Amino acid sequence: MKHITFYLDFLSPYAYLAFEQLPEALEGLSYSVAYRPVLLGGLLKHHGTRGPAEVVGKRDWTYRQVLWLGHATGVPIQMPAVHPYNPLPHLRLALASTADGDINRFVAESIFREVWRGGLDAADPDRLTALAARLPQVREAQGDAVKAQLRANTDDAAARQVFGVPAYEVDGKVFWGLDALPMLRRYLEGDAWFDLHWDGAAKVPDGLRRS
Repeated sequence: MKHITFYLDFLSPYAYLAFEQLPEALEGLSYSVAYRPVLLGGLLKHHGTRGPAEVVGKRDWTYRQVLWLGHATGVPIQMPAVHPYNPLPHLRLALASTADGDINRFVAESIFREVWRGGLDAADPDRLTALAARLPQVREAQGDAVKAQLRANTDDAAARQVFGVPAYEVDGKVFWGLDALPMLRRYLEGDAWFDLHWDGAAKVPDGLRRS
């Protein structure tokens, strides 16, 4: 049985859609999943990149596309009242539910749906308080241990060449994006393509570097 690490940040609509579609995308396969919260902003800073909502034009396209994808796939999704927003409270609340760096599907689902269903303000303090009351807590969400755990999760993900969310790591291979779910499935099924092309594709020489 293969083990998948699913890297997520509740800020990302693509991570939400991938989370909702994962069971159907991998239906019939034998696998286990660890859901691992990371700070997307930390990954972007590490790799020197920008998020979709930080690029003029791309922000508008992103919001249109994710709403379309929800419509096309039957996954309920509404934009929060404000986006981007600060996801740290949700990430820390998630990690407060566990003694290590991974959370269970119930916790991930509860937070994702709180953010991406209903069109409300994800950062509203009263909603965060009500959400916390519905989730198990074994650590203090604002405590040093949880904050350190989130940093460790993010640093470890960056070291493994995770550059965004959603990302899925299995056997040391990182698959990125909602549209990588079919590729992930083929890998889990044992498609020989991966033995032939995975490593070689990354060895193409770079003929253009920006100064």
